Amino acid sequence: MEEKKSSVSSDMNLCEEKEGERFQNVPSPYPSCVSMKSSRSIIEPPALSVEAVTFDLRLHGIEAALLETTEELQKRVDDELQRVKEQHKTSMKNKYERLFEGLKLQENESLLNSIYTQLYIIEGEREGVNEEHEVLQMEKTARTQHSQDTPIYCNDIFKASAEAGSEEKEQIKTVLTKGIAGIGKTVSVQKFILDWAEGKANQDVDFMFVLPFRELNLIRDHPYSLHRLLLDFHPELQDLDSQIYEECKVVFIFDGLDESRITLMFSDAQKVCDVTETSSVAVLMSKLMKGELLPSALIWITSRPAAANQIPSKYIHRLTEIQGFTEPQKEEYFRKRISDEHQASRIISHIRRARSLHIMCHIPVFCWISSTVLQKLLEEDLSAEIPQTLTEMYIHLLLIQINMRKQKYEERDPEKLLPSNREVIVKLAEVAFKQLMNGNVMFNEEDLIESSIDVTDASVYSGICTEIFKQESVIHQRKVYSFIHLSVQEFLAAFYVLYYHMCSTTEACFDSLHYLYIRVVDKALKSENGHLDLFLRFLLGVSLESNQRLLQDLLTHTENSSETIRETTQYIKQKIKDGHGLSSERSINLFLCLLEVKDQTLFREIQEFVKSDKHSEKKLSPGHCSTISYMLQMSEELMDELDLMKYNTSDEGRRRLIPAVINCRKAFLVGCNLTVQHCEIMLSALQSSNCVLRELDLRNNDLQDSGVKIISDGLKCPNCQLQILRLSGCMVTEKGCDYLSSALSSNPSHLRELDLSYNHPGQSGVQLLKHKLQDPNYKLQILNLDHGGPFRITPGLRKYACDLTLDPNTAHTQLILSDENRKISYVEDHQQYPDHPERFADIPQVLCRESLTGRCYWEVEWGSWARIAVTYKGISRKDGTVCKFGYNDKSWSLFCTETGFALWHNNKANKIPTPLPSKRVGVYVDWPAGTLSFYSVSDTHTLTHLHTFNTTFTEPLYAGFKVYGSSLSLCQI
Repeated sequence: MEEKKSSVSSDMNLCEEKEGERFQNVPSPYPSCVSMKSSRSIIEPPALSVEAVTFDLRLHGIEAALLETTEELQKRVDDELQRVKEQHKTSMKNKYERLFEGLKLQENESLLNSIYTQLYIIEGEREGVNEEHEVLQMEKTARTQHSQDTPIYCNDIFKASAEAGSEEKEQIKTVLTKGIAGIGKTVSVQKFILDWAEGKANQDVDFMFVLPFRELNLIRDHPYSLHRLLLDFHPELQDLDSQIYEECKVVFIFDGLDESRITLMFSDAQKVCDVTETSSVAVLMSKLMKGELLPSALIWITSRPAAANQIPSKYIHRLTEIQGFTEPQKEEYFRKRISDEHQASRIISHIRRARSLHIMCHIPVFCWISSTVLQKLLEEDLSAEIPQTLTEMYIHLLLIQINMRKQKYEERDPEKLLPSNREVIVKLAEVAFKQLMNGNVMFNEEDLIESSIDVTDASVYSGICTEIFKQESVIHQRKVYSFIHLSVQEFLAAFYVLYYHMCSTTEACFDSLHYLYIRVVDKALKSENGHLDLFLRFLLGVSLESNQRLLQDLLTHTENSSETIRETTQYIKQKIKDGHGLSSERSINLFLCLLEVKDQTLFREIQEFVKSDKHSEKKLSPGHCSTISYMLQMSEELMDELDLMKYNTSDEGRRRLIPAVINCRKAFLVGCNLTVQHCEIMLSALQSSNCVLRELDLRNNDLQDSGVKIISDGLKCPNCQLQILRLSGCMVTEKGCDYLSSALSSNPSHLRELDLSYNHPGQSGVQLLKHKLQDPNYKLQILNLDHGGPFRITPGLRKYACDLTLDPNTAHTQLILSDENRKISYVEDHQQYPDHPERFADIPQVLCRESLTGRCYWEVEWGSWARIAVTYKGISRKDGTVCKFGYNDKSWSLFCTETGFALWHNNKANKIPTPLPSKRVGVYVDWPAGTLSFYSVSDTHTLTHLHTFNTTFTEPLYAGFKVYGSSLSLCQI
């Protein structure tokens, strides 16, 4: 390439030299018009004759003519370029000005500008790829979507945000936009192009080239130059010189990376720097994205989330995410699409009541499905029963298409049309099932032929299939096929499994529906990304007898499925209860499966459990906690209080409950090992448009300043109306205090109590916050900065470490104290200790000297048998077993043996099963909060929570111990 340029340059220079020589050799008797100050003018004065002037004018005329010719040539080039630009714009406008909902049929088309509803696009997350099922992603989005994300309009996709620096503005060259299937990625691209083609936006762009991956797949094995490729996709560019791309501002749009069957190659193995250079399509795409080919070009790529990691992040300058319709946008869509205002209002109202439908309507294509189904049902019968579940909605969509075909062909005898209806649907369902199992959302003609579909049969595309199955003509007039949305494919795949089972007469197929469902449940639970989650919900849903009756024209017969459904739901409930190795997403999907078959038993059980005061009595699996959290978030009834320590579950279980804070007035997340990720959940709750959280207790979580900054960002939001915030013992320094002070300045009208005790605010942090307390413009009334100091910036409970010493005056005579009263040993012989009223007379026990009234933590190493306790000082010393720690209402104890732990209080025991009890135990007392917690401490100093007593302490506490046949030591921390 460089040699070629060098050669051209050399030739041009040679031409210039020769032209100069030609003019210099023109014979003339007259001197040239050089400067009068030159040496030559002194030797030979000029003779300014008429002939000399005439010759000069001739030369000027030639130059002027050459200049005029060049200008005309340039004008013709510019005019031609402008003509191609305008022709290209017109072509793009004609192609993208209409939007087809469903298949591209005339009755489904609308002008894009008349029905387009602005989508919610935000800056995306760069940390990894979310591979869970897209419907669950959407359900999470519905719960956490808040107003503080700065929306990005599709026309501004290459423009830096207002707060971005100049460096970032220069970097936005390649944009990757991700979003789940049907969320509106392609429509956003279409609107972007249309506004440009109509002169409404991005007029500095000369050309926009759209290269959908589904079409590139068809030529992935063909050699191409970039110029040849663009001519195939945009024939109107035929008159364009291949070098013009370098001089123009162009945008390349690669739509549907998730549909790509091209392996992108970002290595440096092959160099392609010229638009006329031939290579594979994969190399061309990769070099464009890397910026090695047409480095000035802008690149926009769209993808579903699971495929977004195919392009290395270093080549992406902005990552955005389409989150679908916000609440107002949902309503705007229905009111634009449904002209009858009363009918639109009724449909919107129904969708709001049906939570599973309401969540799905964040997806634009599901809004279309819902409006299609509900409009038709209400037009036919105002008293019609409206679908409540996803399965019912999709069944009605299918039935509406069948009825449309009947009307189209004016079929009076349903029996004549029934066989062909069934045949078409079953064949399409077979395609849906096979391709779902292969992970494909796009199919070619060979895939259809495999399922005995005749691609030339017009009936496949003209009747019941028009709204759910799409055929598209793409490059070289090749055809690709797809369902209008992944969920439609999953629904038909589920229908196919049911149909195949009912038609089967061989024992080798399925033993029974029950065993079939068990196998599908197990397979779905093994999926890491949940790709079978919605398929499982649909499979159980279509099996319901009421839904079989709706599908009776398509099924050969119906089956009594009540017993099968009962057995399957019992299996699902047991899976949720066990919860072993079950992720939060899989647990939630199992719960949704129960709702899909209208089994409300677990729902009611959880409702009763949450409303009761018996949270500590029933051991909850992490799966239970995921289900409870999901229910609380989806509930229209606000929960007054969420206290995680009251739930008898593991640390993992408690963490799964955290997202429920979004629907609670008071949240107590004390000592739950919260991370920055959990702070983000709280941020969403504080920023949500209908924020209900009024009290947030985050004590004893090592949030540090980074976590406090996230919480402070939530406090800044105008939506936030939090009144009480407790950050005691969260490792907050003066930097964190600065974040909080800034948040209060931004939103001074609500927070009235702030607890920052047991932190290290420093002098500047204290002054900042005390100023807010004294300023009448702030609502802050209570500020706790007690017990601060540098030693509070210690991870875990060790920031509350206290020095305890054993009190010899309380030691039983069979106990010997040593190591400066930090160790006790049991002996058979009674020791000659002086009489003392506080000495234990009957039981080998001892107390510590120090009283406990604040927050204290200590650790103990025990031998083969011990009781580790706290007690009021007034515990009896001489009444036999009544004075044992844990056998009365004045003491609480952990009984430690080599076979396990047991908790004792008021003569009641509660065993704690542990595989191998640690010989080191941690004890934490928060006297003001009324909590006493016991922990097992590993050799690596990892704490495992054993139990927390919740009570109200009425007097100072003392640490106490009982040993028998062994020893016990207080540990140095």
